[in-house]
Amino acid sequence: MKVTLTAKLKLHHTREQKAALDAVTLAYRDALNYTSHKAFEMNKTSNAAKIQKEVYTTLRQRFGLGAQMACSVPRKVGATYKTLWTRVKQAAAQRAANPKARRYKGLDTAPKFVSRTLSYQYGRDYSFKTGQQVSISTLAGRLVLPYEGYRKHLDWIADGAQIGAAQLWYDTRKKQYFLLVALEIERPDPEPVTHQQVVGVDVGMRYFAVASNLSGKAFFKSGKETLRMAERFQKARKSLQQKGTRSAVRRLVALSGRERRFIADVNSSLASAILKTYPHALIGVEELTGVRDRTERRSRPNSSEAQRKANRRRARWSYAELLGFLAYKAPLLGSTVVKVDAHYTSQTCPKCGHCSRDNRPRKGLMFVCEGCGYQLHADLVGARNVGLRALLVRQDWMSTGRLSCAPDRPWNADPQAGSAGRDVSDAETKAARLSRYAELRWSPDTSPRL
Repeated sequence: MKVTLTAKLKLHHTREQKAALDAVTLAYRDALNYTSHKAFEMNKTSNAAKIQKEVYTTLRQRFGLGAQMACSVPRKVGATYKTLWTRVKQAAAQRAANPKARRYKGLDTAPKFVSRTLSYQYGRDYSFKTGQQVSISTLAGRLVLPYEGYRKHLDWIADGAQIGAAQLWYDTRKKQYFLLVALEIERPDPEPVTHQQVVGVDVGMRYFAVASNLSGKAFFKSGKETLRMAERFQKARKSLQQKGTRSAVRRLVALSGRERRFIADVNSSLASAILKTYPHALIGVEELTGVRDRTERRSRPNSSEAQRKANRRRARWSYAELLGFLAYKAPLLGSTVVKVDAHYTSQTCPKCGHCSRDNRPRKGLMFVCEGCGYQLHADLVGARNVGLRALLVRQDWMSTGRLSCAPDRPWNADPQAGSAGRDVSDAETKAARLSRYAELRWSPDTSPRL
């Protein structure tokens, strides 16, 4: 299988070379914003071909971009609008089901591009030279710059990894340019026999991650210290916002970047710790798409401070980033990550199967089953239920030879019913999956050997 990763290369440049890089990145950013406004005027279109037809000549003549960069600008703008239209449709569906849901405002104005980042195509806009150097395009021609990076990334480049597109990115904090290169490396195809254990991972705010394999080996990552640091960021942000001076705004921008890097570092370290604790594993994680919209309560003027604090924590933390790090790193370490349904993982007893909200009194730390009296840490119960559902994925993988990395939707294959690939209703789909989950039971004494 091919695994795609990003190599971060630090470029070494003189003052004159940096000026050339500044010129091309600023021109590219201006071109993105010009194109974004044009797309907005064209009924907010996401059609890159239509956008390119409208702006290509201007991008070449007014902004001085080369042919490839003038083509990449409409593609990037079109992809941005496509993402925003997807969010608009998702928000509309949520409002149809719940009129109190928030209206998505991302397309009320033309998207604005702020970052000094431009796209390069390998072999056309940039190429690697001998002596650990790279040739990149600017408005004034080619620059050949030495670079450095992580040794493993450099070895992959030298050993002939498949090289893809790249991003020239300016780190305003370090005042340094980096080249972010997409690499494809070969890894053995995952097989059921190479995965020695099945693991479930439950994420949350009190504990950022709780994991358990079928033998009962547990992993806990408390969020106490990290949340304390997040509250410090919040207090500093509130103080700077109240000042409102120019220097306060600059410090706010720096603080935001520092907070993002802090969260990313915690998530990256946590993903690595889970993968090292459970090597060569099939790791099940919850499908959490839209979880924030389903769980967050809208803050009102009379809302309690505790509710406001909970909403703020949810808004600042990124579960998707943690799960993304897991999926990104797992193939490199011989593991595989699959998504399973998150429905009722915190309410179902893994021992007897009884499902009820009252199994977790007042959403506390302990899970107490009403049916059989089974007691356990509530987040550990969630992790074990996720692991059991991942075990179902592995069993299906062994019987069919096909690995499903996300929850499947049943298909209606009756030719007389119309299209052979028509979806059955969401209610039937959900019921079919939940009926399988209801049969799952956890016991370290009866867990199957893999």
